Amino acid sequence: MMNQNTNEKLNRFISLLEEIFELNKADLDFGIYRIMNIRRNEIMKFLSEDLPKKVQETLEPFAQNTGEIKERIAAIEKQAAELGIEISTSPKLAEEYARLKSQLASGTDLSSLETDVYSALYKFFSRYYDEGDFISKRRYKEGVYAIPYEGEEVKLHWANADQYYIKTAENFHDYTFIADGKKVHFRLVDATTEKNNNKESDKTKRVFMLYTETSERPELKAIEEINGELVIRFIYDIPADKKVEKTDENGTLNIFKSISDKVQKQYAIQAYALISKAIIKQFNGWYHLLAPIPGGKKETRTVLEKHLSAYVAKNTFDYFIHKNLRGFLTRELDFFIKSEVIHLDDIDTTDEKRADSYLAKVRAIKRVGKIIIDFLAQIEDFQKKLWLKKKFIVDTNWCITLDKIDEKFYPEIIANSAQIAEWRAMYAIHEIKEDLTTVGYSEPLTEDFLRQNGNLVLDTRHFSADFKERLIASIDNLDEQTGGLMIYSENFQAINLLTEKYNGKIKLIYIDPPYNTDASKILYKNGYEHSSWISLMESRLSASRCLLSQTGLIEVAIDDYELRYINCLLDLIYGIDNAISNIAILTNPKGRDQDFIAQAHDYTLMYARDKRYCTTNKFTLSEEELKKKFSKLKGEQAHRELPLKRTGSGKRREDRPYMFFPFIYHIESKKLSVIPEDQYSQIYQASTNTFDDAFINYLRKKYESEGYAFILPLSENGEYLRWRWGYKSCVSGCESGILFAKQLRNGSYAVYQYDFADDEQTPKSLWFGERYDASSKGTNLLEDIIPQNPFDYPKSLYTVLDNIVIGSNEKDTVLDFFAGSGTTGHAVIELNRTIDNSDRKYILVEMGEYFYTVTLPRMKKVIYSADWKNGKPQNRNTGISHIMKYISLESYEDTLSNIELDDDKHQLAVKFGNEYMINYMFDYEAKDSILSLDAFNMPFSYKLKIIENNETKLKTVDLCETFNYLIGLSVKSQSAVSYFRAIPDDKGEYEGAVRMERDDNGEYGFKQIEGRLPDGRRALVIWRTITSDLLQSNAALDAYFAKHRINPADREFDVIYVNGDNNLENLRLDDETWKVQRIEPIFKEKMFEEAE
Repeated sequence: MMNQNTNEKLNRFISLLEEIFELNKADLDFGIYRIMNIRRNEIMKFLSEDLPKKVQETLEPFAQNTGEIKERIAAIEKQAAELGIEISTSPKLAEEYARLKSQLASGTDLSSLETDVYSALYKFFSRYYDEGDFISKRRYKEGVYAIPYEGEEVKLHWANADQYYIKTAENFHDYTFIADGKKVHFRLVDATTEKNNNKESDKTKRVFMLYTETSERPELKAIEEINGELVIRFIYDIPADKKVEKTDENGTLNIFKSISDKVQKQYAIQAYALISKAIIKQFNGWYHLLAPIPGGKKETRTVLEKHLSAYVAKNTFDYFIHKNLRGFLTRELDFFIKSEVIHLDDIDTTDEKRADSYLAKVRAIKRVGKIIIDFLAQIEDFQKKLWLKKKFIVDTNWCITLDKIDEKFYPEIIANSAQIAEWRAMYAIHEIKEDLTTVGYSEPLTEDFLRQNGNLVLDTRHFSADFKERLIASIDNLDEQTGGLMIYSENFQAINLLTEKYNGKIKLIYIDPPYNTDASKILYKNGYEHSSWISLMESRLSASRCLLSQTGLIEVAIDDYELRYINCLLDLIYGIDNAISNIAILTNPKGRDQDFIAQAHDYTLMYARDKRYCTTNKFTLSEEELKKKFSKLKGEQAHRELPLKRTGSGKRREDRPYMFFPFIYHIESKKLSVIPEDQYSQIYQASTNTFDDAFINYLRKKYESEGYAFILPLSENGEYLRWRWGYKSCVSGCESGILFAKQLRNGSYAVYQYDFADDEQTPKSLWFGERYDASSKGTNLLEDIIPQNPFDYPKSLYTVLDNIVIGSNEKDTVLDFFAGSGTTGHAVIELNRTIDNSDRKYILVEMGEYFYTVTLPRMKKVIYSADWKNGKPQNRNTGISHIMKYISLESYEDTLSNIELDDDKHQLAVKFGNEYMINYMFDYEAKDSILSLDAFNMPFSYKLKIIENNETKLKTVDLCETFNYLIGLSVKSQSAVSYFRAIPDDKGEYEGAVRMERDDNGEYGFKQIEGRLPDGRRALVIWRTITSDLLQSNAALDAYFAKHRINPADREFDVIYVNGDNNLENLRLDDETWKVQRIEPIFKEKMFEEAE
């Protein structure tokens, strides 16, 4: 029987495990919490019943339950007292009493050992666990930690170095949900950052609190209705009652009182009460938020409560996924046991029983600890697998200028009211007036109007799936003609998906990541601000490096706040030898107000994939810049005159001895020359490292007597310097006239160089001027394109444009996986618009909600026109011909939402006991819900649960496009999905053969895609619907394939991919070499290759 102390220690340990295994969040129905809650009862039974049994099983052979012995001793003593006798006078009692006393003295108390085990395990696991994450503090000794040092000269390490940062800022700054068709926003007013002498710690945790209105910001209300949407504002800060100001000789120091984990819950309850009260009093159109959740498990839990709990949980728990939790905790447990459990004095004893019981305690800690570690590692590895899994493409759409579209589609375009409405709102086409040369706007539009406005951008999202399929099928060399790709996704997931197709093909990566300052603070774990940011950057920089070509480079925009860390991180990932430059750019001449110094500049850090092969470009000077640099004319050529004498560093003749010699200038004939080579060779003696000044004086006298000016490179003090050019170059320069003598004011002569105008200039490491002003060329420019946009500090368009010029050539692809407002894409469009032969492509990745309100609309607008004011085009003749694809990806949260644990598998597998639950349960039972290969039979209706506005919706995903990226297919052409019915073919080559007839209601759908794989192989991908009758489905495939292979060119493939089992290779002709591969196993292999 367990004593009270042991029971308390066990309960404390079980409570910790309940928190670690996310079982204390039963009210949360999303993400990993929902998955854990599916098996909550079984896991709780295992933790609370089975684990204690394993402890007892380990300890029982070496310990006794002394509680029962003590109870019997007390009973004997009581019995003797009641009889009024001494125990020794009763032989029977005396014998038993002596035996029990001996057992008590020589035995080890089982409950005491159990207490020690639970205390040790609690101490160990609580040491590393922190609100959903295990922080990798590798213990060396008390208060000192070890890092994995491998002999590097300089080592960069941060607290979360072996973890993936998985948070996004979207729910942090604007958590949105829809209830009864009405939208609600939880918006963050101010995410504090602790700076100067305000130091955040593990105990001074920030919490979410309802915003309190202040006189300093009267425009901000805690709760208000805006355009029919309810906005509720929060702050994320250390509560005021936890801050105490203390003044000393160093100034005011903010001391923070300890904040327990319960404080956040208290403030959430308080916020709910205040919001509810406001709804009842002021916002009665929102009563439905206070109604119970439809179909909710807890009848009293309201819609508002549910989302408030989710908002807090999503932003305060589970910031990271550990890359190797099992290895880390196993190492730490061994170290913990050796350093804090095992004491040599307890082993070095003559009492063998005591030593055995002591070792049994160690074994119990090790055994139970390993079980928990294995269970935790299973869960963490499961999450890691889902994080690293390549994500499905949910939607694929296209933006295409009308000049790229066959006119046969014009009648359908004119009939599409949604597209016309967007053109009116975006391009103000209704303001185009009719005149002698212009077809004016009309309702309905005319085909002549579409022909005349070929730069209008059509967006396929306004059209049916059938129209989109037919339109894209009409475009040959699809990928080659597509100038831009935009991806709505978390950037790590997008990079992961791009790897197969773009490996080694990107010339330039330009990114402007969040600077982690007040205006762009990432969501971070309390006490881990910088390490969270470094983890965010490290995984994305490391994953994207392989995309760069051998000649490629990466450019990273940053400011001072994280400069030191990103510099070290780039050194780590790219190698310090591949660093190219750090460009300082004056982006804000007025300066940003901050302590001590007003920040006025940003940086661009440049690193090569491999500096040995990296290529960069010079700037092309404008006509005005040429005039400033070259102010004189020689004939028709602009030029400047540069002294040939070396100045600055390395200017003395001793620095470059062979660049010291005299010029001779014949004053009468005005001819400049260099002394003969035989005389030149006598000036410097390399063997003695000396100059023959006597010989120089001899030459001076000689040539001056012959009517020459004797010209040496001298300083104002008469010190011998050197020339910028060598001897032979100077001889050639004199002969060509590039070098000339010029008489100075003091009557002496100097040698000058004609520097003729070159319209190229090597970029410098300091950029300044209005061109780079983030206000006029960034904020104001974007405001004219997208009025009232949410971006406060977008980059100057020309800062990005010049970075792209340096790092890419006319046909190159530029990747920006922190696309923000889309400045990089805009810059590429502008270069293609203004520079002859520029045909650069861009890939933009962005996850913010503004993707659809700013980034995508900006790209549509700048394709249509170069000049904008107040959201309207100022010149309709500056558009470009363009095709842009934009896709959205499944998110990590979507992946979690689709996980279902198979109960049938569970009931069968639990027979294998706890070993199954500890090591295999989640991966085995969730397998079919992560990727359902059976659903590939209906590839055009493959569905996933997708989260939109924090609500889950079932959506059809683009299986075909996803596969294209998984195999890295560069698409040449693709067909629309066509449906057929199968008719028995009596003349077929085999029994059961069929012929196909087009039928929009037919049960057999087909789609084919042609292109090239990264290794150069030609590929054909055939997608089809497969019915329950596989034989007839394969007969339909044979008939479809035979029908579409009449042209011999159609047979020039190396590999054909088809979904489902098939007999297609039986149709291969003698002169054909193609092989057939089933899509399903390749899809699975490629989707999980990073996760295995």
